Amino acid sequence: MLDQGAPPQSPPTAAPLSTAARLMRRKPVERLVAEGGQGEGGTLRRSLGLWQLTMISIGATLGTGIFVVLGQAVPKAGPAVTLAFVIAGLTALFSALSYAELAGTIPVAGSSYSYAYATMGELIAWVCGWCLLLEYGVSVAAVAVGWGEYLNELLSGTIGVTLPKALANPPGVDGGVFNLPALIVVLLAMAFLLGGAKESARANTVMVCVKIAALVLFCAIGFMGFKSGNYANFMPLGMGGVSAAGATLFFSYIGFDAASTAGEEARNAQRDLPRAIMLSLVIVTALYVLVAAVAVGARPWRQFSDSEATLARIMRDVTGQDFWGTLLAFCAVIAIASVVLTVLYGQTRILFAMSRDGLVPKVFARVHPKTGAPRANTVIVSLFCGVLAAAIPLGQLADATSIGTLFAFALVNVAVVVLRRTRPEMKRTFRVPLSPVLPALGFLFCVWMMGSLSAVTWVVFGVWMAVGLVFYFGYGYRRSRLATDEALAVTAEK
Repeated sequence: MLDQGAPPQSPPTAAPLSTAARLMRRKPVERLVAEGGQGEGGTLRRSLGLWQLTMISIGATLGTGIFVVLGQAVPKAGPAVTLAFVIAGLTALFSALSYAELAGTIPVAGSSYSYAYATMGELIAWVCGWCLLLEYGVSVAAVAVGWGEYLNELLSGTIGVTLPKALANPPGVDGGVFNLPALIVVLLAMAFLLGGAKESARANTVMVCVKIAALVLFCAIGFMGFKSGNYANFMPLGMGGVSAAGATLFFSYIGFDAASTAGEEARNAQRDLPRAIMLSLVIVTALYVLVAAVAVGARPWRQFSDSEATLARIMRDVTGQDFWGTLLAFCAVIAIASVVLTVLYGQTRILFAMSRDGLVPKVFARVHPKTGAPRANTVIVSLFCGVLAAAIPLGQLADATSIGTLFAFALVNVAVVVLRRTRPEMKRTFRVPLSPVLPALGFLFCVWMMGSLSAVTWVVFGVWMAVGLVFYFGYGYRRSRLATDEALAVTAEK
């Protein structure tokens, strides 16, 4: 029996979340998908099909390992560099399967950042997003450095001049002061991106076709100088050398996930994203292994150096003519420019998603109403990457990119297992076979390859993570849209 004299009971109010609960708050998949394309002042346009998405992934991937990093990997592994490419590709494959499932399930611009937000909470999502900034931003700079090397090869072979060393190399490398070509190629990519995703995709498709033709041409000519004796001692530095080379070469696979950043600009994202990711990885791996095998067969492994223009010089040595090396240098200039274009595209879309969630400033989510492109975002990121390319040596950049990539990929493999358990009823257009075995293998491969990187790289990564956590707790933790919505809900219920 109720006490008639008791004061009326007020409805219970929602208590503010604890710090730990706020760090682990997850963004519902339905909300992620519903917000797709929405930015500040405009929306991204859905204009990309399977062909364009595949070309984006190939454009972001093909070229970095072959045109730029091969010369650094061969001295570590010897002729077994082909095995190192296979190991790096296998590591990428396990993660690509997880990416394909999540891209078809959560087709949004944030890539693995958004996948982590939906499965493991805000803090993990921030760490993943911060790793992606390292992966994409630094790889743009690293590839741009290699572009300058091939530009010099092209100028030397066509008009007989080369850029002064002070303007063709980053500080501390062969008399370099400021790498002007690296800055120029980033600014050229920025100009394409400002025109919108559809226009950028068209330009990228042309450049991808040129780079594939260039690699096929190299194989045809390089095979004429093939000497089986160059494979006599296949693994001169042991499995440790192969592992170290594989960790460095993993840098050359980082682009396959670029299609996942186009989730909000794809016409049929759930169907096409998984297909584009898997198709691009198969094509790229086959070309990498073939070109590496021909390159080592045409030149003794001890003669490889960390020069970025390795393939052009092999063609010149095999034919005894400057023409073929110059032609390859021309193709490489176009090919590497497409890597810069597509990776820079992915970088801007990840920042777009993080900005929409309130974790980075709103300027990165502003969309131009006519072009449907995040213009301010594109300009800021391009200028940052361009200056970075002009001031940091390539080798340090490649390893820093690898560790950020491996960390983000490891989280994606965890995310696909978590989402299977928490949301088993969700429609999936692609499913990782033998889950959770293959995602677990992908995670372990990523951890193993991270362990192969140098102590200096780990120090750089630790500093980067520390800076990221400071930024998150100083800015994103309080400005997160989820935090704002929760605060409004608590206020409304009081």
